[in-house]
Amino acid sequence: MTTEEQRATAAPEEGLEDFAAMLAAHDEASSGQVQPGQKVRGTIIALTGESVFVDVGLKEDGIMDRKDLLDADGKEIAGQGDVVEAWVVSASPQGIVLSRSMSGSGVAALEDARDAGVPVEGRVSGTCKGGYLVEVLGKTAFCPGSQMEATGGDVESPVGRTMQFLVTRVENRGRNIVVSRRALLDRERRENLDKLLETLKPGDMVEGRVTRLAPFGAFVELAPAVEGMIHLSELSWSRVGAPDEAVSVGDPVRVKVLDITTNEKGQTRISLSRKQAEGDPWQDVPNRLAAGSIVQGKVRRLAPFGAFVEVLPGVEGLIHISEMSWAKRVNKPEDVLSVGDEVSVKVKDVNPGTRRIALSLRDAEGDPWQDAEQRFPVGSSVEGTVESSGKFGVFVNLAPGITGLLPAGVIKNSKKPELARLGKGDSVTLVIQNIDTGARRVSLTYEGAEAASEPGAGGQRGQGAGSWKQHAVTGAPVTGIMAQALQKAMQKSSKERS
Repeated sequence: MTTEEQRATAAPEEGLEDFAAMLAAHDEASSGQVQPGQKVRGTIIALTGESVFVDVGLKEDGIMDRKDLLDADGKEIAGQGDVVEAWVVSASPQGIVLSRSMSGSGVAALEDARDAGVPVEGRVSGTCKGGYLVEVLGKTAFCPGSQMEATGGDVESPVGRTMQFLVTRVENRGRNIVVSRRALLDRERRENLDKLLETLKPGDMVEGRVTRLAPFGAFVELAPAVEGMIHLSELSWSRVGAPDEAVSVGDPVRVKVLDITTNEKGQTRISLSRKQAEGDPWQDVPNRLAAGSIVQGKVRRLAPFGAFVEVLPGVEGLIHISEMSWAKRVNKPEDVLSVGDEVSVKVKDVNPGTRRIALSLRDAEGDPWQDAEQRFPVGSSVEGTVESSGKFGVFVNLAPGITGLLPAGVIKNSKKPELARLGKGDSVTLVIQNIDTGARRVSLTYEGAEAASEPGAGGQRGQGAGSWKQHAVTGAPVTGIMAQALQKAMQKSSKERS
């Protein structure tokens, strides 16, 4: 055979091989994009007799049994133009066979479901050692407890429910059938996670639903069977001690994706933030809070030096212990406030740079000394209650936040024995001898006493200063800047002497 004849003979054979390769490649491209057990979504394009044709986005249409569209009452749940989800039973150049769930009965149907990886519908009929009994395709199967979906620790909760399972084992002619709910959920999760990760990236804002709570945070479903986690610190700008203080199971939430990581075991973790999706509440603080304004707030926590009050969502201010009351000296915040109290407070200062807000509880109530001269004019008769008594005299509460002193010298010179017998809690009627709103002091005398030539002067002035200092040290409720200064001076002097 000549060279030309050899070439003429070989050419058709090579052409056939090339054509066969192209045909194989075409078949692989047209049907290899789906695999048995894969879940697909498509549009019903036709219903004919016992078959349903579904456009799944490939060259070949999917085909499924029409009875697969029937509900428990025998009614079709979908028609032409509707979108359905189904499982791939088989995929070949001849077509793609679909099923919403494996139907039929007997061992052969179970083996087909196992081989194709198509879910079967089963009803959990009871419990047994190590797991659950499941009625599936006319047979009783076993689902290990570890292969059932999470049930919050309630072993009886799946019983009576109808769910989908994967058949993992069919042995001894159907006498040993094992199914798994968890394997199906894991497979769905992997498929949905892969689709989600194609577009999801840190910084994205997404919608989700709270599925479960844990001591450290809340889990949010971002796609079917795909969860991300919001750490407790990222749930709210407000301080929360437990997740249920911020969200509940079933709540729709908007979250920000903080990070997407994969550990050594191949597990993907999606970190989320609810508070960052809401925005920083401090951005609007200068526009919403002004020094001098009175606002409502809620006591969030107490400290030895004061109370933290939430005045805006996620924004807290501090009421220093010295700003809690005009009526009495507060030794600890618990004496005045409790966590959860709703209070009115006056904004004293706002510093967005340091994120600090100074609040006053007593200023919101009003300074009792502001109109003290009008309420207690010199020479007027007043009724009060004895707060304390000592060698310097008797301190009498005239109104919330206002205390007057009946000096010991006045009592001694009064020749009224009832004044000397005054004790804590006694009611007494006295006369205003002098009032000094700057020093926050009121000097008292008894009715009928001769007016002093210089009220508050001489011995009474010196005695008054010492007695007020003593009153501050012993813990009686003297308020005001002067009283606080005197108390600090006395404490400092005591330390120096010791």
